[in-house]
Amino acid sequence: MTNPVIRALIADDEQSCREILRHYLSRYCSHVSVVGEAHDVKDCISKISTLKPDLVFLDVEMPFGNAFDVLEQTADIPYKTIFVTAFSEYAMRALNASASYYLLKPLNIDELIRAVEKVSAQDQNPQQMHAGIIRENLNSGKIHKILIPTLSGFEVLKTEEIIRLSGNGNYTDLFLSGQRKKTVSRVLKHFEELLQADGFLRVHKSHLVNMNYAVAWHRGKGGFLELSDGTEVEVSPQRKDEVLSRLGGGAGFN
Repeated sequence: MTNPVIRALIADDEQSCREILRHYLSRYCSHVSVVGEAHDVKDCISKISTLKPDLVFLDVEMPFGNAFDVLEQTADIPYKTIFVTAFSEYAMRALNASASYYLLKPLNIDELIRAVEKVSAQDQNPQQMHAGIIRENLNSGKIHKILIPTLSGFEVLKTEEIIRLSGNGNYTDLFLSGQRKKTVSRVLKHFEELLQADGFLRVHKSHLVNMNYAVAWHRGKGGFLELSDGTEVEVSPQRKDEVLSRLGGGAGFN
């Protein structure tokens, strides 16, 4: 069974980048047909409106605005997005927080193939949520919201509502304020990389905790961290000193 043809638009202000991506798609993603190219935000919005592509390879930074301006001004047109960027590590976290598909420059062929496969299998088109969440996280310098997949699509969560996360094989259980719980098909390491710079700490191989909810530490082999919702989370001996340091007690407690 052959894959249906995907009509794609390449938006990048660098001609060499557009040419490389077009070449890679022609050679390694033959079911992707490039129907046009755009060199800035205004051109991209115009091309999306006239060509109505299925997929847009969207450079994050372009003249006359950025990718989020494009998404917001074409929100009424259904298409899927793969961001292409040379952004910093923090921007990668912002993109991951919005469940976006993205490629880093210089382009890697295997990553390109995987991104096209993933976005092709995506049923929904959460580009409006992409734009708002990425922009908010980038502007604040902190991950305030994340987009998590659900059976029916996507859901927006405020990180301040997450009390703790527990690894469950290839899934992660998120325990939220108000005694709510969400189970997501992402490994715990995904959330550790996403949130560790914003007040979350991996206290055990199976537990990631929002330290803003920590209220006490109890002695034990590694100890137990008590959270404001009344739960106690085991602390591994290797993480004990860091936990105590974050609580303000230093490493002198036993």
